[in-house]
Amino acid sequence: MLLSEGQMSDYKGAALMLDALPPASQLLADKGYDADWFRRALAERGIMACIPSKSNRKNPIEHDRKLYRQRHKIENMFGRLKDWRRIHTRYDRCAHTFMSAICIAATVIFWL
Repeated sequence: MLLSEGQMSDYKGAALMLDALPPASQLLADKGYDADWFRRALAERGIMACIPSKSNRKNPIEHDRKLYRQRHKIENMFGRLKDWRRIHTRYDRCAHTFMSAICIAATVIFWL
């Protein structure tokens, strides 16, 4: 997991995590990750990118719509994390304390 600045774009954060990606066959991501260099980097690692094209892309790239529907599970996870008031309002000023709160919440959610 990587905790980035609020102003940082998605694909710039992905560049920081690229080397730490676990072995996978597919990656589901939203339009914020639609960048040619990111798709190439995933292809070099043998990962199929399921990323819809941005609306301003001149030549849209097709994605597996059936697979992309599974992305709702990721959004549900973020929704459950945001049920925790401390996380959705970001009370903690320090990044390491905020990340600790996220890890505790995720552990409790998984446990329940």
